[in-house]
Amino acid sequence: MAENKSDRRISEFSVPKMDCPSEEGMIRMALDGVTGVHGLVFDLGERQVQVLHDQDVDEITPKLESLGLGARLLGTRDADDDDLQALQQSREADAQESGTLKILLAINGFMFFAEFTLGWMAQSTGLLADSLDMFADAAVYGVALYAVGRSMQLKTRAAHLAGWLQLLMALGVLFEVGRRFIFGSDPVSMLMITVGSVALAANVTCLFLIYRHRHGGSHMKASWIFSANDVIANLGLILAAVLVAWTGSRYPDLIIGTIIGFVVLDGARRILKLRN
Repeated sequence: MAENKSDRRISEFSVPKMDCPSEEGMIRMALDGVTGVHGLVFDLGERQVQVLHDQDVDEITPKLESLGLGARLLGTRDADDDDLQALQQSREADAQESGTLKILLAINGFMFFAEFTLGWMAQSTGLLADSLDMFADAAVYGVALYAVGRSMQLKTRAAHLAGWLQLLMALGVLFEVGRRFIFGSDPVSMLMITVGSVALAANVTCLFLIYRHRHGGSHMKASWIFSANDVIANLGLILAAVLVAWTGSRYPDLIIGTIIGFVVLDGARRILKLRN
């Protein structure tokens, strides 16, 4: 059924902290089921989202503000043909990209288990924390795929489950950082370098898979930037491992583990703020 532009409006929001799939997924879930919302168009580069909806924007604004992403209403106007075409293109892109999302889920899920296990063997808090970054990516993709066709309540429960798991593991890693800071540790630098390099290769593979989508669909545009940031984190982890080998000190590993741990912890906090 075609959209009727006569009773549709476009509200544009600035979302300064929207820079990865988790934030985009949170926005989708927060507005899914809101009466009168018919579609979303994301502009990750400008950190803005357009909401196609019926006349009332009063229910939309507090939903976005409650996410803690700095959302601010820029303005509302009547929808035109270009808006409806952009919405249709966004829907088609999302459908085409679902297969790629499944591959990204598989890569990140496998790397989470592998990196967490080997990170524990290597006594590396950096690897443990980086594995949680992989888990955070996998959780975003998994919840997005699970949510298709399900009720808002089930979607929120799934997101909260992923958020609680992410929160508990992040706190566990930060506790482990503190324990090893006090009682000492002996991170295996070569294993850190090897596993970090494999994680780097995995994220580069993700970048390759989504390369053709990076200017297109909203999920892939977000995933492109998110995976690029993960590559930077992997390089930081490898640098920390080199410093461990060079200096014989455990502190570079503890520092990178702390940084990544707090990043993952903040992501979990945002997910848990989602409400029906």
